[in-house]
Parts: sequence; structure tokens; C-alpha cells
Amino acid sequence: MLIYVIRHGQTDWNAERRLQGQKDIPLNAIGREQARQNGTNLAEILKVESIPFDFIASPLGRTRATMEIAREAMSLPPKDYSTDERLVEVSFGDWEGHTIKELKATAKDRIVERNLNKWDFIPPGPDAESYEIMSWRVASWLNAVERPTVCVTHGGVIRSLFRTIANVPKDEAAEGEIPQDRILKIVRDSKQIAWI
Repeated sequence: MLIYVIRHGQTDWNAERRLQGQKDIPLNAIGREQARQNGTNLAEILKVESIPFDFIASPLGRTRATMEIAREAMSLPPKDYSTDERLVEVSFGDWEGHTIKELKATAKDRIVERNLNKWDFIPPGPDAESYEIMSWRVASWLNAVERPTVCVTHGGVIRSLFRTIANVPKDEAAEGEIPQDRILKIVRDSKQIAWI
């Protein structure tokens, strides 16, 4: 199964390196341009594929905005896509809205703990998740994809896809660069995953 994945465009919190998680922070001007450019690039890619694609996004505002801008750049009806809760970003719990630098001042021991095993670390807060916990719902979505799909989601979800599909080591999956101006190509059945 062929899946193209785009990370939502930049937000001010991304630029400030704040833990964004499930807070609904809007795209900034750079993020809107990244979405437009990804849509333009994706239009060229899908022309070559010449097969119908489903379009799906995380239900958060920044992913929906990215999808709508990208679809408009592809000359498609902006709102003609679906959403799936399983694609929402990892929850950083009580840490959402803070930078790691800020947290080092108030929760230094917890930051040390996180640095030792970022993939399995659960921040404080009743709804907080580890990347591992999030990966269970992402795998559920991935296994349910039945048609070629374009997906707009979040950095943490993409980390989970690298781990789930290619068995990328935990440390590498947790720390790897997840660009907002590139497209990820997944061929699920042959376990291929690469930025294009």
C-alpha cells in the first residue's frame, strides 16, 4: 500500500521549540507556505502515480489547515478529506507549552530521565503518553489503510511510522529530524519508508 505523509507546517510553538503535543496551535506564515509547497510537489508526484488517493488528516487545526492549503495547491476541493483521531500528536501532558530549557529549571530530574529513554518516557499529567504508547494507535491506523493515501499528521506520528514500518531503533526514531517541508513516501507492504 502506497502512503504519502506530510508533517503539518510550522507553528510559532515549533519555531520556539515548545512541546506542542495536542494543543491546537495554528500555522504561522512559514507553515502556510510549507503546506502550499508540499501541495505543489505532491500534485506532481500524484500525476505520475495516476491512481486515486484517499486523503486523511489528524483532526487538530494545524494538520487540517495544512491539508486544506495543500489540496488547494493541488487544485482539489480543500475540505474533501477525512480525519482520524489515531493520527493526533503524542500528548506531552502537563509539559505542553513549555520548552525543554524551561522544564530543566523546574523538573531537572524528569528531564534527565527522559533523556535516558525518550521513546518510553511518559511526561507528568493524566493524558500524557510515551512515543511507544502513541505508536499502538498509529499502528492501528496504518494496518487499517486499504487504499493509496495522502496523510497529514504530526512529527511524533511520523517517528512512530519509522519505528513501526522500518523497526528504526528507539533512540533514532525519537531523535531523528522530521522536516515540515518534505514528503515521506511509505510502501507499507515492502516496509519501505523514505523522505522524497
